[in-house]
Amino acid sequence: MPIPTEARLQALASELKRAGITYHELTPMADTGLAHDHVWIHRIEGDDWVARLPKQSQMNLPPEENLAYQTACYQRSSPGGHTPKLYSTLPPNEALPRGGLLVEAIRGRLAQLPEDLPAIADALASLHSQPLPNAAKQAPLLAPEDPWQAMIEEVRQQANWLADAQLSCKVTQRIKQELDLLPPRLSDATPRLISFDTHPGNFLIRDDGRAVLVDLEKCRYGLPGIDLAHTSLYTSTTWDVSSQAELTLSDVIDFYRRWQTAMGESPDTDTLVACRRATWLWSLTWCAKWRAQHLNAKDGQQLGEDWSAELTDPNVIDHVRDRVEHYLSLPIIDHVHSELQCLQASL
Repeated sequence: MPIPTEARLQALASELKRAGITYHELTPMADTGLAHDHVWIHRIEGDDWVARLPKQSQMNLPPEENLAYQTACYQRSSPGGHTPKLYSTLPPNEALPRGGLLVEAIRGRLAQLPEDLPAIADALASLHSQPLPNAAKQAPLLAPEDPWQAMIEEVRQQANWLADAQLSCKVTQRIKQELDLLPPRLSDATPRLISFDTHPGNFLIRDDGRAVLVDLEKCRYGLPGIDLAHTSLYTSTTWDVSSQAELTLSDVIDFYRRWQTAMGESPDTDTLVACRRATWLWSLTWCAKWRAQHLNAKDGQQLGEDWSAELTDPNVIDHVRDRVEHYLSLPIIDHVHSELQCLQASL
């Protein structure tokens, strides 16, 4: 199934015309993800843009709220200089039921690991260094009073899908054992602006070596250790076909230390490792959730979260299925568990 479809491109063209945005060509970009279609807008004047057209909301938000949330993600992260600028939004309508965002087109190559980890660490530090707004100005982004408890609750909520994922008893038991290792509290749980979706495939490297985080949908005020983990965990670095790499313990330690240097301050080791375990468990329970839901028919009415395979290129679905089965296997669960123990002793 070609994505975006011709009808979707025509709808985008109509909305751009309605908004008075001129261009000379629209080029569909490869379908590589589960949440958005992307179209390169070759503008007549000025720099090119990219249209991000949601296929669903990973935050389970209705279309208008989803656009408002993503708008805030781009606006809040932009001062750090390592994310695309947001130029405009296209409101939801019959032609584009989930609307769209028009963002800066980033020219660069895909990140390669481990060599681009220092640039990625600097990009994350630029995000995490943003001043924390007062409580009244944090909305619409998630800003839980206790970000660690909020993370645990989100992981445990997703863990409810373990019962429907048709996993072996041994795999389910191992995941529950890891859940039991999450500490109830952290000694350092200072919130920062985080992306919550920093796997390496979401970074592009410009010609000057600067890393740019291009996919911003789930930002919140949470714990930076979650982003560090999401960038460097096995379940993240082996996700994208184009940037797959298995990091050594030394690679991971160097990455954390580069970020600590760029930040000038850092949570303690126990906090960073706890965030790493929680992020890994978030990924595992998401895999269970996807395994249980992806064969459902697409949602034609709710327009919130929707993991239906009908929304995405079959080749992408095959890739996701392969990764999900791999990460939910006992050998890989044991592998990541061992890495966590080593990191605790070495960081």
